[in-house]
Amino acid sequence: MSEALRKLLREGQKPQQPVITPHVGVLTLHFQLYGCDDLKAKRKVFTALKAIWGKEPDLAVAETADLDALDCATWTIAALGTSSRQITQRLDQVEKAIQERVDAAILDSHRELL
Repeated sequence: MSEALRKLLREGQKPQQPVITPHVGVLTLHFQLYGCDDLKAKRKVFTALKAIWGKEPDLAVAETADLDALDCATWTIAALGTSSRQITQRLDQVEKAIQERVDAAILDSHRELL
């Protein structure tokens, strides 16, 4: 390979992009429900949870346990960010907002940073 070709190849190389390591936080909330006669009523209680936080680009929201139970529900929120501190702050914000908007008592809260 000629020196001119080597020079062109070196010039054409793009500088390396910085490596960003994503951080993941998982918040699991266990709710106590009162007055739900059927699963439709139970889903209605958590409509805001999916409608508001399920559309956020850095969050994933899903009911993860007690799917058929009428008196309790378990929901998990996963958050993605660039630092553990950012994830912790985001999950604090989400948990506080859920307490204010969802008409169900939170019995247990569990967090895990991955």
